[in-house]
Amino acid sequence: MKIYETSTAPNARRVRMFLAEKGIDMEYVQLDIAGGENLNKEMRSKNVTTKIPFLEFDDGSHLGETMAMCRYFEETHPETPLLGTDPLQKALVEMWQRRVELYFFNMVGMCFQHTTGYFKDRMNPIAAWGEEAGKNAVAFLDVLEDHLADNQYLAGDYFSAADITLLCALDFARVMKIKLQDKHVNLQRWYEQVSQRDSAKA
Repeated sequence: MKIYETSTAPNARRVRMFLAEKGIDMEYVQLDIAGGENLNKEMRSKNVTTKIPFLEFDDGSHLGETMAMCRYFEETHPETPLLGTDPLQKALVEMWQRRVELYFFNMVGMCFQHTTGYFKDRMNPIAAWGEEAGKNAVAFLDVLEDHLADNQYLAGDYFSAADITLLCALDFARVMKIKLQDKHVNLQRWYEQVSQRDSAKA
């Protein structure tokens, strides 16, 4: 198996962290997404959405979408579990995973794409939407701050894929000058703790 990715992309880092937590070694193939390498005919035949990362199996089949890939590795390598260990915990992880993706990570991504023009050769950037998305991302930090006042991690005392998503999103957000502020004491505590994990270097 091998994973096609771009090492600087936050979704690619999410998968690398997930695999690092499980101790899974993987071959990585780097794609130049700025240059559109992921858009060529060969890559489209492997991954219809053209998004990275995506997984190529030894039989030539493929699997895309970050959390689908993480689900596959969770099922094939159940130790260390990162998507929950009982029905309620699994539901909590999925809830926070979805919240972080929708209300923070996606907003940061929209801010990046629509205000920088990084992908202007393949999309129509709308600067006003990008600016609004950035404001939405900043506002959601306060929601996370309140939640982490009473929780070690997003899913209580259980480190999960949701924490991986938030860390990668926060680090990427700095590109857009979206950063934690002095008032985010609980988020700062959480960030320092998660950043010290060996997987954070992946």
